Amino acid sequence: MDWYLLRYFLAVAELGNFSRAAGRMNVTQPTLSAGIAKLEAQLGQKLFERDRRRVSLTEAGSRFLVHAQRIARDYEIALREISQAAPRRTLRVGVLSTFPSARLEALVRRHIAQESAETLELLDGNERELKTWLDDERIELALTLLRPGSPAPAQEPLYREAYMLVTSNSHRLAQMHSVRGEELAKDAMIIRRHCEVLAATSQYFTQRGVRPSFALKTTNDDKALAMVRAGLGVTVMPESFAGGGIAAVRMLDFDFSREVGIVYSAKGRALAQGGCCFVETLRRELARPEG
Repeated sequence: MDWYLLRYFLAVAELGNFSRAAGRMNVTQPTLSAGIAKLEAQLGQKLFERDRRRVSLTEAGSRFLVHAQRIARDYEIALREISQAAPRRTLRVGVLSTFPSARLEALVRRHIAQESAETLELLDGNERELKTWLDDERIELALTLLRPGSPAPAQEPLYREAYMLVTSNSHRLAQMHSVRGEELAKDAMIIRRHCEVLAATSQYFTQRGVRPSFALKTTNDDKALAMVRAGLGVTVMPESFAGGGIAAVRMLDFDFSREVGIVYSAKGRALAQGGCCFVETLRRELARPEG
């Protein structure tokens, strides 16, 4: 049984509410609900009764709570007893500069919540820098783009996402399912100088006779998002940047996407095969089932 499942169960049992329990555990409610469902499947018993006002323990849940609390107490005692002697391993992780900061923050929070013996050292860089650091063994793994032709044993796909038009939630096109490039002729553009599809984006608008004005040129995605949110202009970004006042709209005939995954150094691959808490967090939180 995974330790995090037991912690999910104890949080729901104490708070009587899935939303509050998810907040305490720094996970989304669907993630917590999926964890409880997995625990119930492992035990072969339903642990909670749910109604509109409160979540309550079933008879099986009440019996399991006694054991879960004892396991948690013993676990905390064990952690205290070995904390002085337990060596902490530093995991050096390169992160693509165009990976969303909010998403990285959530991943780090969830990793820390696991209370593992891994200390993270994060290095921010572009694709070329990350590849160099991997080759030089400066980092063990990189959260980056996967390119065709890379050696399969050294990379692990996590998810694929499309490049979208990104606007503020109050923009006239924010609620549209898709837009034509010509509809953006009067909009100011925010240029992400480091965007992987910058040349393709420029060509897309040029072919449609659209020559927008530039409201900002930057290599800082957080600044670009802030200015989009403020209404200064629109830009093109991977769809994972949507949320928090930002809407993502598909552009017709703009069929570009990127595949994000883990690329390992030789040492990093060995670490992952031997069990790596942060890699497990990446797989659990980012990997999307095929289809």
